[in-house]
Amino acid sequence: MSHATSGPRAPAHPGPASQGSIHIAGVSKNYGSTRVLSDVCLAIASGTFLTLLGPSGCGKTTLLRLIAGFTEPSAGGIAIDGRDMAGLPPQRRPIGMVFQNLALFPHFSVEENIAYGLRLRKVGAEEMRRKVGQFLDLVGLGGLGARRISQLSGGQKQRVALARSLVLEPSILLLDEPLSALDLQLRKQLQVSLKEIQKELKTTFVFVTHDQEEATLMSDSVVVMSAGRVQQFGSPQAIYARPENLFVAKFIGELNEITGSVVSAGGGAMDIDTSVGRLSLPASSARDLVPAAGSSCLVCLRPERIEVRHPGAITPGRLALPATVVERIALGPVIRVVVRCGERRMTAVRLASDSEALPEVGAACTVAFDPADAQVFTPLEGEMATAFGERQ
Repeated sequence: MSHATSGPRAPAHPGPASQGSIHIAGVSKNYGSTRVLSDVCLAIASGTFLTLLGPSGCGKTTLLRLIAGFTEPSAGGIAIDGRDMAGLPPQRRPIGMVFQNLALFPHFSVEENIAYGLRLRKVGAEEMRRKVGQFLDLVGLGGLGARRISQLSGGQKQRVALARSLVLEPSILLLDEPLSALDLQLRKQLQVSLKEIQKELKTTFVFVTHDQEEATLMSDSVVVMSAGRVQQFGSPQAIYARPENLFVAKFIGELNEITGSVVSAGGGAMDIDTSVGRLSLPASSARDLVPAAGSSCLVCLRPERIEVRHPGAITPGRLALPATVVERIALGPVIRVVVRCGERRMTAVRLASDSEALPEVGAACTVAFDPADAQVFTPLEGEMATAFGERQ
């Protein structure tokens, strides 16, 4: 399993490693007086689909370029397959790369584009034909080898760029937001295709995106970055369910945020005064907050964890708050319900099949949730707040 931290350094020379493994030990990168990466440590296992996720300017692409060898770290080291990459140029590293700018040769056919790297390696004609045909089929372009690049759709061009990198059989493929220029439907199709190809080849993919939905759909593991630092590493499901700080929680999904102040904490519980009333929550709800009387905090709830019902129709054991339905929005299989609770607007997501149990717009209702589903964070400040603002 991959591992990532921005804390204690991993060893610079990790020793023997399986093909396609990447070991990043305490890497920092400065451009003049500007630090764009700070003490990044990552251990990426062979065959992993790992995504670097974060807002523009957080250091994702810089880290990808360091792995590729296009630039050198200001501190720390990178090893691939157990070998230190210091001073090794890109062409001598076991990597392929797919850029947002595909850089295809417009005067070449599809086959000629895919075969370009094989020609540079002086691969024999018969072997070249076999491999080009194999990877044309792999990316779903069988029968289109003779076409010119100008005759292809945007999605087909992306597949040519992918095949051109994969035909060289690198142990690692780096992908720098390759789908960002595509329309939504095509983008979703290629997300599925990329994941299927990665599973079939068992190549290590390191994928850069600022789109949390894309990261969640495609990845085995996600590294959330902000202001040049690793904020959290884990599976998409684990990061969504247990974010380590408010930046991660906001970036990886939708939140209802309620400002509050800790009144008391002890005995495995804490009381928080909020704009919707006093909430008694388990101490385990605190993420990066050390509960102490007077501490400012944010109580956060995912929309799907909130129950909206007619007054009184609530499951025992839940915290219940009086509210009014402001809006109901049907979105296919789900309904978004916006309520006003005190001075706060909150959003719940329920299944459309549950619609009969939902009060109508303008009606009084009760909002309820399991106290264990609340997550309590320290409010954002400084660099992290600025970085999250750029995402907006």
